[in-house]
Amino acid sequence: MSAGSIHERVHMKKNIVLIGFMGVGKGSTARKLAEMTGMYAVDCDDLIESLANMRIRKIFEVHGEEWFRKLERRTAKWLEDSVKETIISTGGGFYKVANLRKIGKIVYLHAEFDAIYERLTASDNAARKIEKRPLLKDIDKARRLHTERVPLYRRVADVEIDVMGSSQGEIAEQICRALMIKKKRADT
Repeated sequence: MSAGSIHERVHMKKNIVLIGFMGVGKGSTARKLAEMTGMYAVDCDDLIESLANMRIRKIFEVHGEEWFRKLERRTAKWLEDSVKETIISTGGGFYKVANLRKIGKIVYLHAEFDAIYERLTASDNAARKIEKRPLLKDIDKARRLHTERVPLYRRVADVEIDVMGSSQGEIAEQICRALMIKKKRADT
């Protein structure tokens, strides 16, 4: 398949793939964007948990990160083959899947590590949000991981949105403008 036909195939799918560090707000942004556009939203971690019949935290504990990454690749292949006109929120390491560009337009949601951590710890269910993310167990290691990943996210992204200080609605509006997505009418 030529580069042109791959581009046309992705364009026809009209998927939006949200990438970024864990806890940056990809899931809540996907839901807000779905509300604004009338598109569906799916969460890769939910798909993986359904596939494994096990929570992400448990997958890491029982089988380790490599098995989780294998499930992530399987999920990416399913998304490429089966999903269109959907907003896809991903896990923090999903940007590594080989077929990412075949799934849809890639939007990197960026925030500084301290802002992400503060957002997570200030939420009503902070303990659950931290526990749900096994790679956040060691704060210094997580900070280094964030620093390592920022240039990698930027390398694969079609669009970067700085989310610091913005509401999910404002972020969704920025994505709509950047990708020239029409919002649904209020009466539909």
